[in-house]
Amino acid sequence: MTLSKEADLIKSNKLANYLTLFTSSGTIVCCALPSLFVSIGAGAALSSLIAVFPQLVILSVYKIPIFMGAFMMLIISGIIQHHARKLPCPADKKQAAACIRTRKISGFIYLASVVIFVTGLLFAFIIPFFNQNLIIF
Repeated sequence: MTLSKEADLIKSNKLANYLTLFTSSGTIVCCALPSLFVSIGAGAALSSLIAVFPQLVILSVYKIPIFMGAFMMLIISGIIQHHARKLPCPADKKQAAACIRTRKISGFIYLASVVIFVTGLLFAFIIPFFNQNLIIF
């Protein structure tokens, strides 16, 4: 692999990580945050938040496409991460240290994106599914 192809892959890796973090954060804003507010008894805070940002309701209506987009970005970013970890770092010590540091940061961003996505998935789909099937006496 040539140097320009490696540089392009590293740039696409950074872009994919940031887009993944952005889409995963969208799942938190659209679905997990309102569910969290209601579950801890802060419904008044949620209504105030919706009064200030009425776009939250629109995001909640489209939660399935938002989650599908975030999931696809996680898959794409994971594939790029997997390919980038096999690339060699430069021989220069400073550049090698920067390369290793960038890989660690990218891994952390990807892991944070996965945790955010799973949290949003939990609050948007899994917990409501079990609450819907509870029998209350």
